[in-house]
Amino acid sequence: MPASPSLDKHTEFARCLESNKVETLAPFHWLALAFKDIARAPMLSLIYGLVFTIIPASIMYLVFYSGTHLVILPAAVAFALIGPAFASGLYDVAWELEKGHKPTLIHSLKSMFRNPAGEWGFAILLMVIMIVWMRLAALIHALYPNVPDPTFEQLSAFLTLGSIVGGVLMAVVFAISAFTPQIMMERRVDIMTAVVSSIHAVKTNAHAMFVWGVLIVGLVIIGFATGAAGFIVIMPLLSYASWHGYIAIIKTKKARGYE
Repeated sequence: MPASPSLDKHTEFARCLESNKVETLAPFHWLALAFKDIARAPMLSLIYGLVFTIIPASIMYLVFYSGTHLVILPAAVAFALIGPAFASGLYDVAWELEKGHKPTLIHSLKSMFRNPAGEWGFAILLMVIMIVWMRLAALIHALYPNVPDPTFEQLSAFLTLGSIVGGVLMAVVFAISAFTPQIMMERRVDIMTAVVSSIHAVKTNAHAMFVWGVLIVGLVIIGFATGAAGFIVIMPLLSYASWHGYIAIIKTKKARGYE
């Protein structure tokens, strides 16, 4: 007896998309392709780069005017949480270039609503993780020495626990967000399918994704070192490279003919 349409639809929920295995240094190739995308869509890249620069610039403003370095770690993790949710517009630009179309700002903005249920769900997921992180950061702050000029030894417990907790949360966010937005935008699947597939893809390509993670951290550090001005180029670069990584790793039934 054939299964009903509702049953077929139910069995598709939270499935795991298959992944390709890429070389360890593949992320460098993704960055090279991303530079080409920037050259092909310079104005759109600049517009999004300026928008993205506001976020790290706001973090630096907060650090400067708060008069304390204690906000740096929570702000850095918050930046890592917020970034993936706002990259859909740049993914659309890379996707339009892939199809041989001329990307436009209007089309890229509309892409943010292509899969509203999934994208809102993903944004809420990141928001929940960020709230958890802020609560944990407040608890960790209790370990900060209550002395005017604490020594490194006195700060060791605070720094160690903060680094471990922040690192674990960033690793979790990296795994669930590496390919989730791209999958939901192109495939229009449910959020669980996208998240499970992203985690599986990261696990399958652990070495390459470790290199990719190091490159992201390195470029973000450069961005902050330039007073956030570097993010005008860095954020479009990372977004385009993420799209190329998605194309290289997440399998499709039909060959794409695009790197």
